[in-house]
Amino acid sequence: MAQLNFENFLQESVQMHGHLCPGQVLGVRMSMLGLKELGIDPKGADRKSLIVFVEMDRCATDAVQSVTGCSLGKRSMKFMDYGKMAATFVHIKTGKAVRIVAREDSRQKAKDYFPGTMGKYAAQLEAYKVMPDEELFDVMEVIVKVAPEDMPGRPMRRVRCDSCGEHVQDMREVHKGGRVLCAPCAHGSYYTIKESSFTVRYAEKP
Repeated sequence: MAQLNFENFLQESVQMHGHLCPGQVLGVRMSMLGLKELGIDPKGADRKSLIVFVEMDRCATDAVQSVTGCSLGKRSMKFMDYGKMAATFVHIKTGKAVRIVAREDSRQKAKDYFPGTMGKYAAQLEAYKVMPDEELFDVMEVIVKVAPEDMPGRPMRRVRCDSCGEHVQDMREVHKGGRVLCAPCAHGSYYTIKESSFTVRYAEKP
């Protein structure tokens, strides 16, 4: 496995994310540790065997994507909206999975590394670069069952919603009352269509 270079990974991550912050440092360190635990080389062919579940939509997630090469578009990154600074790294060939959680007490320890010399934000930024893994993270081996329809690759199925007529793929349709529906039609949506904006064409009912 190639030597993982923290500084190079951090530079690449910052370039993609747009700025340097403690979250970027944590995300890079977290990803490097996850890859190490699974024995995956981020620059090698075996990185295609990696799926990452991220539990936050914060700066660290961009760092995870940058280091691992996983992304939503490749279906190798899964977003779990838990609001936790954590990620689970899964080797889909071996089945091994590790969940890595940023320790809450690392915030205070960061200030101890640079007492009185800088503000809290700056102390975290610099301390997270040098603190040992065991002070930054809790690591646990976990079991993750990835369903066939959630794996990278072409969609297993594509169906038409009986209500709105839009198509649903990756087996995300809902069967309700003898009808095949998309999730918004079955459970409600985050958006509301303005009727004045365009004409909505509904599917013909059976």
